[in-house]
Amino acid sequence: MSGSDVTRHGVRRAWPGREALTGARAGRRRRRRGRGEQPMVPEAEFSSYYGKPVLNKPTWKALDIAGYLYLGGLAGASSLLAAGAQLGGRPALARPAKLGAAGAISLSLAALVHDLGRPARFLNMLRVFKPTSPMSVGSWVLSAYAPLTLAAAAADVAGRYRLAGSAATAGAAVLGPAVATYTAVLLSDTAVPSWHEGYRQLPYVFAGSAATAASGLALAAAPAGQAGPARRMAALGAALELGAFRLMKQRMGLAAEPYEQGRPQRLLRAAEALTAGGAALALLSGRVRDRRLGLVAGAALLTGSAALRFGVFQAGVASAEDPKYTVVPQRERLAAQGR
Repeated sequence: MSGSDVTRHGVRRAWPGREALTGARAGRRRRRRGRGEQPMVPEAEFSSYYGKPVLNKPTWKALDIAGYLYLGGLAGASSLLAAGAQLGGRPALARPAKLGAAGAISLSLAALVHDLGRPARFLNMLRVFKPTSPMSVGSWVLSAYAPLTLAAAAADVAGRYRLAGSAATAGAAVLGPAVATYTAVLLSDTAVPSWHEGYRQLPYVFAGSAATAASGLALAAAPAGQAGPARRMAALGAALELGAFRLMKQRMGLAAEPYEQGRPQRLLRAAEALTAGGAALALLSGRVRDRRLGLVAGAALLTGSAALRFGVFQAGVASAEDPKYTVVPQRERLAAQGR
């Protein structure tokens, strides 16, 4: 520094107010050296403008839509079981499965229309067909499936038009798997984190849940001597549901957290216990041929399937209300892409 750099105002091009540290501040800065840079900004809290969530939570009524999910799965799997029982010469098993499918799909459609507000809104969804829209595809599948189940049940009860009844039973069985699982695709296609992040496994969870519900209804209504296919469906459905749900939560990351908290956790724990216990009792009822054991197993499986659907619905609503389930996964994906 030359003499020309010094003026009566101080050293030229030096700003002590910005660069100089004096007193205790300088001591603290010196003591911090060697320990790494200390964060000067507090951790960000996930909030949104004016206290509103990042996503608008679903406005669907819980009883209507969760019931629609449950009853649709029960109907679709029951149609598949009915067709198998009819082919296997088990009329006492086929009849309750057909009646259960017809009743469940009727109630499912009633719940959907009640949530929509008026029947015309459902009919409006049939004005176009969009293969890329789960709602559009599902509406058309339901419109084709419901008349087939009603025709199959009516023909069985009347004991007439057996050829038409068999054709309706076969048609309902073909559409049954789609009816049982398309609602999982519908939920996964939304922006709700705890539904969207599970898009790979959620259809399998719903398929297993539908199978346990249908087998539970059959075990409760059919004679033990003809309920063998229902017992096997209960075991396979429970294994699929519980295994796929556990895998889904492992792969979802942070978005799985709402499934482990509050009311969704209680519902899902009850669903797991009822499904596993019901499947075990179903297999046991085949060995002892006890009608009462079949009734208990059927009730447990039906209740467990319902608890799963309501738990999944409630977890999705909870994840939409908390912004961190939207923001954190987005940041993690951006970081993984190196942006």
